[in-house]
Amino acid sequence: MNVIKNPEVAEIFKNYPQTMREKLLFLRQLILDTASKTEGINNVEETLKWGEPSYLTKGGSTIRIAWEKSTPKQYTMYFNCKTKLVDTFKQLYYDKFKFESNRAIVFNENDEISIKALKHCIALSLSYHKIKHLPLLGV
Repeated sequence: MNVIKNPEVAEIFKNYPQTMREKLLFLRQLILDTASKTEGINNVEETLKWGEPSYLTKGGSTIRIAWEKSTPKQYTMYFNCKTKLVDTFKQLYYDKFKFESNRAIVFNENDEISIKALKHCIALSLSYHKIKHLPLLGV
């Protein structure tokens, strides 16, 4: 597990309920691992946006992860709603994920996550500005 260097981000994770913290830390690590294996990505910035852990690369689109008290059995991976990302994910993985509008993949507490599909979604987001002009983002 990569150490969280940003103390504000670390504090947000610390305040999540234990079960959800583990799930969100898993998503965080998946983002970092995917970035390290995606061509053209040299650095991932970990910061807060809208008070939630967020991940950004040069040439990519921000990914946020969050848990909300209002939906205690769910956690979410958010993408920029002004991109084609979630619409593309819906076309590719309609049978693998639950989506919220054009902005998120929503996970229930006990969902079994398709890791390969989610890593692909993450890689597309982290590379978005390089591929946004391609049909289906070059898939």
